[in-house]
Amino acid sequence: MVLFDFQWGCFYAHAMEISFPRELEEKLSRVASELGRDRSALVVEAVERLVDYDAWFVAEVEKGLAQVEAGQTLSHDEVGARLKRHLAAKRSAA
Repeated sequence: MVLFDFQWGCFYAHAMEISFPRELEEKLSRVASELGRDRSALVVEAVERLVDYDAWFVAEVEKGLAQVEAGQTLSHDEVGARLKRHLAAKRSAA
């Protein structure tokens, strides 16, 4: 089966069936109706966001671990001083 997604303008070579709890399906229907969008398009968008976020998060953790291994760390006092400067700058900008 080949499906065409009019919202995203692309073809899908196969379909996937997913079961949702009734409450979640009702929320999805309500949001889709409020946005004037197709439920399937919202599900695709949500899954893409989740997968992209997870990939970003793992990459950021790996970057942080590499910094620790390279000795690029801050002491507790250095973090406190940076935070204090950051908050002071935000207050003076407001």
